[in-house]
Amino acid sequence: MWFVYIIKCVDGSLYTGSTNDLEKRFKAHKEGKGAKYTRSHHPERIVFFKKYGKKVLALRKEREIKDLTRNEKLEFLSKNKSG
Repeated sequence: MWFVYIIKCVDGSLYTGSTNDLEKRFKAHKEGKGAKYTRSHHPERIVFFKKYGKKVLALRKEREIKDLTRNEKLEFLSKNKSG
């Protein structure tokens, strides 16, 4: 099982990623061992996640979300619930 997720950082910025262990990955972000971006933007909470059966599908969705503007991401979040 793979996940695509969006983290809201304490500065209000959004980080999008994918993983096969959501809890472990978020913990790594919180401990400063995750992505370079979250080391300096300090993750607050996961605001979106979705499960995928295949890694390729999760990576495709991650890229799709990362290509959105901030306003488009906020609109995406308002229309999509996690899970």
